[in-house]
Amino acid sequence: MERPLILVTNDDGITAPGIRNLINFMNEIGEVVVVAPNSPQSGKGHAITINSTLSYEEVNLDGPQTDFSCSGTPVDCVKMALDKILKRRPDIVVSGINHGANSSINVIYSGTMSAAVEAGVEGIPAIGFSLLDFSWEADFTQAKEYIQNIVRRTLEKPMPKGIVLNVNIPKLPAEEIKGVKVCKQAHAKWEESFDERINPHGKKYYWLTGYFNNMDESEDADETALANGYISIVPVKFDLTAYEYMKTLEEVMSFENAKEIKQS
Repeated sequence: MERPLILVTNDDGITAPGIRNLINFMNEIGEVVVVAPNSPQSGKGHAITINSTLSYEEVNLDGPQTDFSCSGTPVDCVKMALDKILKRRPDIVVSGINHGANSSINVIYSGTMSAAVEAGVEGIPAIGFSLLDFSWEADFTQAKEYIQNIVRRTLEKPMPKGIVLNVNIPKLPAEEIKGVKVCKQAHAKWEESFDERINPHGKKYYWLTGYFNNMDESEDADETALANGYISIVPVKFDLTAYEYMKTLEEVMSFENAKEIKQS
């Protein structure tokens, strides 16, 4: 049987330890092609490059896979892979392993997850993996079996088109990970402020600072699962329509005629 074609990408850059570990894990499952940013792109969300040119080049790093370094964002990498690099449609797109959490509200800002979501837009099964450890020396191997099993099961039973998985892994030794929980996105946000400073020329500049505020202690929230030692899996979709509010909005925005609109 033909081995599945796995496209691997990330937002920390093609040389980041997280993606190099993920590539090694995926080499045991299928044929791997890597298209990843040539520099860190964290926090870029679903950004694409439109005001400058893009380029990519094949690089020789390690292992049997084929690696391409791309000058763009994580979403650019997926687009470039599908249009210019891959000879056939990938069976799955795997993004990560991110250095740091992409649980709860972080999914909105995440380049790792945006790459997965872009694959979902194209109807391709996709998963974003993140480890709750920002260290460049983080141990990614403790979750290897979980990561491989999640990918294998997704290949065997793909999600409905447009749905991708957001997988977050607690910073724990393998023997302390309790298992996997399917969760909702926790209600949480960043409480942010800009630290104002002055450079030697007297010009003001700012550093974004803040803290993470989790307002959701429900049992089925991803933050709860992670705090209790479980790997969290949240099904994510790119359709942001608030279907539950559509009926009410129709009533709020209903006008009998154009004259009423002009007079309101």
